[in-house]
Amino acid sequence: MTSLELLDTAHRQFATVLDGVGPGDWDKPTPCENWSVARLVAHLIGGEQMAARLLSGCSRDDAMAMISAGVPEGDLVDGFARAAAASRAAFDAPGAMEMVVHHPIGDVAGSQLLDFRVGDLSLHSWDLARAIGADEALDPTLVSAAWDSLSPLSEVISSIGIFGEGPSGAVAEDAELQLRLLDLTGRRP
Repeated sequence: MTSLELLDTAHRQFATVLDGVGPGDWDKPTPCENWSVARLVAHLIGGEQMAARLLSGCSRDDAMAMISAGVPEGDLVDGFARAAAASRAAFDAPGAMEMVVHHPIGDVAGSQLLDFRVGDLSLHSWDLARAIGADEALDPTLVSAAWDSLSPLSEVISSIGIFGEGPSGAVAEDAELQLRLLDLTGRRP
């Protein structure tokens, strides 16, 4: 599967879980500390908008402002669909994968930014499913891609500041890959 196909799969997976959010679910807590369902969806909208803007040359400060914005007004389901389409179009542009963008964590290639988006969408699909009581099974191809991207960071992942406490040390090395990925990223299913 190509990188863009992974992104398409990640977008579809998140959209599928998002379609299950009912009117009374938006204020429910998620596994992400202090985030409601609405705040989690806003984070994904901001991430997709940030990716599109980074690939069009925005600054690190503009990217930071975008990702830390609050919950946008209007239909969040539609907002995610529009942001995902803009992100996908930006990644599909000639030279996008080789381009260096000014991400909040530092300068990265467009291909690494795409890896970030696939991982973020995949992990937050699980968070959203957990919050609303939906099916928590993630696409195995996405789990594998996120694992390949994040597992080399296992020794330092807890110090990065975006993955909670990092790995618990309580999950066996031969456990199901989704469980190991969730544990690696500070989630305790």
